[in-house]
Amino acid sequence: MFSKPIAIALLGFGIFLSILILIFPPTPAFDYDFEQFFPQDDPDLAFYQQFERDFESDNDYLLIALQNDGRALTEILFLEKTNAAKSEISNIPGIDTLLSILDLEIPVIGLFGISYSKVLDWSDAERLSQTKSNLDQFKGSLISADGQSLLFLIKNHPGLSKEQGDTLYQKIQEVFVENEINPKAIAGKIQTQGDFVSLMQSEFTLFLSASLVLILVTLVLIFRSWWGVIVPVLVLSLGILWAFSAILYSGKQLDIMSVMQPTIFLIVGLSALIHYFTHLLKKLRSGYSKEAAILSTFAELTFAVGLTIFTTAVGFLSLYFTSIPALKAFGLWTGVGIVVIFFAVILLTPGLLYLFTLSKNREKAQVSIPMLQGLFSWILLKRKVVFITFFGITSLCIFLGFQLKVNGYLLDNLPLDHPIQEDFAYFDQQFGGSNPLEIFLGAGDSAASLLDFKVLKEIEKLEIKLSETFGERQFISPLSLVKTLNQAQNQGSPAAFTFPSQGQYLRMQRYFDQILKLEGPQVISPDQGFGRISSRVADLGSLEMGKRRTDILDFVQKEINPDLLKVRWTGTAYLIERGHESVTRQMLQGLLVAFAVVGLVAGFLFRSWRLAFILLIPNIIPLVWMLGLMFLLGIEFKLTTSILFTVAFGIAVDDSIHFMTKLKTELDTGKNLLYAIKRTFLEAGRAIFLTTLILVAGFALLSFSQFGVTHFTGILISFTLVFAFLADLFLLPLLLFPLKKVWDKKAATRVKA
Repeated sequence: MFSKPIAIALLGFGIFLSILILIFPPTPAFDYDFEQFFPQDDPDLAFYQQFERDFESDNDYLLIALQNDGRALTEILFLEKTNAAKSEISNIPGIDTLLSILDLEIPVIGLFGISYSKVLDWSDAERLSQTKSNLDQFKGSLISADGQSLLFLIKNHPGLSKEQGDTLYQKIQEVFVENEINPKAIAGKIQTQGDFVSLMQSEFTLFLSASLVLILVTLVLIFRSWWGVIVPVLVLSLGILWAFSAILYSGKQLDIMSVMQPTIFLIVGLSALIHYFTHLLKKLRSGYSKEAAILSTFAELTFAVGLTIFTTAVGFLSLYFTSIPALKAFGLWTGVGIVVIFFAVILLTPGLLYLFTLSKNREKAQVSIPMLQGLFSWILLKRKVVFITFFGITSLCIFLGFQLKVNGYLLDNLPLDHPIQEDFAYFDQQFGGSNPLEIFLGAGDSAASLLDFKVLKEIEKLEIKLSETFGERQFISPLSLVKTLNQAQNQGSPAAFTFPSQGQYLRMQRYFDQILKLEGPQVISPDQGFGRISSRVADLGSLEMGKRRTDILDFVQKEINPDLLKVRWTGTAYLIERGHESVTRQMLQGLLVAFAVVGLVAGFLFRSWRLAFILLIPNIIPLVWMLGLMFLLGIEFKLTTSILFTVAFGIAVDDSIHFMTKLKTELDTGKNLLYAIKRTFLEAGRAIFLTTLILVAGFALLSFSQFGVTHFTGILISFTLVFAFLADLFLLPLLLFPLKKVWDKKAATRVKA
């Protein structure tokens, strides 16, 4: 396959394929949908999807806070401008509803039935003076807690695509510009996804460029020859083209996880090329002709390099067995991309090398043989110190790992000083929160309706508990409808927005059908059998929110009569929290798959379950050390950090595989185990050092990302690769020494046979 005619033919095929891609290029599309982080095997997801069909999506909203630039919020000119903007926005295609204090009406029950009175009437100065006191009732909901802002709560059509959302948000912004209004803060899906994608696009370009620069610098430092730079750059550039073309041709959109892929593809491909090139130079210096050296190098190393590529791909592909769609897609397409990069290496590199004149410059960035010999001797003399050190650090990291908490936030992946973070914080402080809070209510077996008096008393107990837990805030619920009717029976007095007495309740029952037909968020089903409590809370993090939710559900179990009222937590924010809470299970699923595959590969390769087990030890230890590092750096468990254990294992195990395949080669030549280990340590140690250096430098680039997931990937994977390097050089040889008797016995058996 690697002879000159075949290699040239394969190179021609690769160039032809690349030309086809350039003629018919795929269209890159970026998207960010945090619903892709919902665990698909969670029964709460199916429940929420039914809840969404019965009521509405709690995620398709836009919060806009408007201020009057330091002047009074109730200034007539400002109210007229904002009302004009409200009317224009309401008529934009894609807008379902727009709720604000400007058109909110309070029902009033009089002699002739229900009439409606505007909460805020600025038709003249006198009416404004009479009604602006009504605003106090809505502070923290439609009016900011400090009274300086009013809220537009916009509900857009559910399921808008990224492009449709961008168009809608742009039209809303144009309305504010035309009316000379500068919003104080904006938060919501169509705004957040647009900013996320813009940041993704810039970071994708940045890290692709930075990775290419890193490759150029690395190649110049290592090989110091023009062919040692040009060939890898050509191969990796075309490999990247093929990998992303495969992803985009499939219809997969690039998302937040895709920011890491250019760096991953490039450094994995570069690592493979360095293995080939260092071996090729060794052949050339040994007197091989160029053609013989190329043929021999690729024939001897392709299996070993392919095996390391396979284990790396498995590390990512194991994420496909999690239940989070975003992680499944990232694992699948990163694994596929790594395999595509490998095919680019073996299809293009031999042919290109045959076309160049190859110099025999000695690589500069190497660990010298005497240095490795000294290290090997020291390890043999200090084996107890090595074992005790690894055992002590590992034990400490296990202890620290148990101290880690699972905690995630909705905007985890954005820097703390990003404008979106500041806007969400403003809504948390002034409007009760930016995260939707949704609780399902169902009439119990002893209740005919959620509007039964006894059921409403149970709902009141629950809302009081919610207010005690999250602070005073407005809820929309079946109870809020009844409180509104009670207020209506008392001439619209804000003080009457309370739970009615038995007599007041009986008098208002005839108006139930009318109040249920009011425009606004639906809070109860047509048959009055089920409904919702809906509000907004601050993003407290999954850890703190989990504690408060547990406290509330314990209260429900003890204090709420299930024969009257059934309660169940739901909503998109809750599902994201559930995803974070499932982090341990997701991590273990991915790791077990990776362990099993690598163990089977090692067992098949060496025909020994002992060696397969030993191979796993120096690759599990770095993962344990990563736990300790996370504790020391204050990095918490969440979905986006838990996957790094699987990814780190898949990449780190490459060096162990390389070490073991080199050992097998030495043993197959008839060397005894101890001498074979020494030769492997000296030969493979240099290559392991180089590849670790490159991988660490490549992943360290990611630590400069503004995205949390990418930033933590860079830090944790870089350190874990260093830990794996130490384990492979210091621990793995010592673990292999006790197998001498076993190996000698197998060798004797083969000789007799």
